[in-house]
Amino acid sequence: MDDLIAEFLTEAAESLEVVDQELVRFEADPRDRATLDNIFRLVHTIKGTCGFLALPRLEAVAHAGETLLGRFRDGALAVTPEAVTLVLRSVDRIKALLAALERDGAEPEGEDA
Repeated sequence: MDDLIAEFLTEAAESLEVVDQELVRFEADPRDRATLDNIFRLVHTIKGTCGFLALPRLEAVAHAGETLLGRFRDGALAVTPEAVTLVLRSVDRIKALLAALERDGAEPEGEDA
């Protein structure tokens, strides 16, 4: 496995652990802007690295999660349990794609709509 990919997998896993913790905190207090900003930053970093590493499927899923978080930040989307569940689903999909990348050494094909 490419060293850059291996490093990305490690960093992404660490970031996603923090995202999981922060999402619980954010769901409990959706007005906590610092927590939301941190979640957004971590997902944004994963998305950007996916673009750099030519991982389009992972990049698209991270972008979808980032878009929802951005809409929370802008006040364009209310923070509801359903909306947070969509973010959680995108994080879960990112984790599944990362696991496949680690296992197979390549991003899996598929559809994430």
